[in-house]
Amino acid sequence: MRTSLSRVAVGGALLSLGLGLSACGAGNETASGDTKSDSTLSGNIKGAGSSAQEAAQGAWAAGFQTDNPDVTVDYDPIGSGGGREQFIAGGVDFAGSDSSLSTDEGELDKAKERCGGSVIEVPDYVSPIAVVFNVDGVDDLQLSGETVAKIFNGQITSWDDPAIKADNPDAELPSEKITPVHRGDASGTTKNFTAYLQAAAPDVWTDEPDDAFPIKGGEAATGTSGVIQAVQGGKNTIGYADASQAGDLGTAKIKVGDEYVAPSAEAAAKILEISPQTEGRDASDLVFDLDRKTEEKGVYPVVLTSYLLACPTYDDQKTADLVKAFVSYVVSKDGQQAAADNAGSAPLPSSIEAKALKIAESIGAK
Repeated sequence: MRTSLSRVAVGGALLSLGLGLSACGAGNETASGDTKSDSTLSGNIKGAGSSAQEAAQGAWAAGFQTDNPDVTVDYDPIGSGGGREQFIAGGVDFAGSDSSLSTDEGELDKAKERCGGSVIEVPDYVSPIAVVFNVDGVDDLQLSGETVAKIFNGQITSWDDPAIKADNPDAELPSEKITPVHRGDASGTTKNFTAYLQAAAPDVWTDEPDDAFPIKGGEAATGTSGVIQAVQGGKNTIGYADASQAGDLGTAKIKVGDEYVAPSAEAAAKILEISPQTEGRDASDLVFDLDRKTEEKGVYPVVLTSYLLACPTYDDQKTADLVKAFVSYVVSKDGQQAAADNAGSAPLPSSIEAKALKIAESIGAK
């Protein structure tokens, strides 16, 4: 269902968010995130993609409203796969995606063709993917990567399996069947989750990372909210979803080295700082090869790094100014803090923020 940002709930309150884009993004943005209050921007731009970003998109909209009452951004949280498809087809001005454009499937080349040369990908939302659970009598759960992989590929089917007991020696685990819940729609969250499973347990999880969940069985749900509802409404269930939307569900600690690390914004942000940029990309294409096998202390490795997709140039100056303003605000300190406060995401490290701002400020008209 299409969701206009003028109807997004942020911080528990339903806000009227006709998205006012701050003049800072139109060229008045500084690396420190300071903004000017006056704006001559007006019009409408459209985006689509990641449902995990929906709360953050609402926070970004709220941050724009006062200074720019004549600008509206419509964002449709249809999932990352759908967002990339619409962006490539020219149906939206920007997209949110929980994985970068694929080179293997030709997405990157198609996006470049749509944009007439290069394409912009900048990280805008870093968040842990929580392994959420709803198990009778279990409040705390620890899992190794291999155990998680065996649960989701169907090798482990009971909560009192010896492998789960080994991770949780003091827990009273029920002898009940596990119901794993996965995304049924194309999802960057799934691609990031399966990328972690392949990295952490390559002998167990032999499928390549993909937007589509590769294993038959279990229960499929649409969107982040669908997974959360299925885990909440089921019995002895387990799933994966953006941690900001876990609510009252239990979230497992994941084994990293000799410790078990809980999902948190701080632990998730650390992975960007220890991961290299993807080689062979254009200067406007700021994507990373996440080190999901890390044993670095305090790093939570099951993360999604969402990207904002845009074109370096647009057919008309008005659209270019609006997209430039939007992207610049989102990756600024102000925008990142707004998302952190309202969606629980991790602000970009300052060095990455500076690179993203430089790319955003280069957007112009053909």
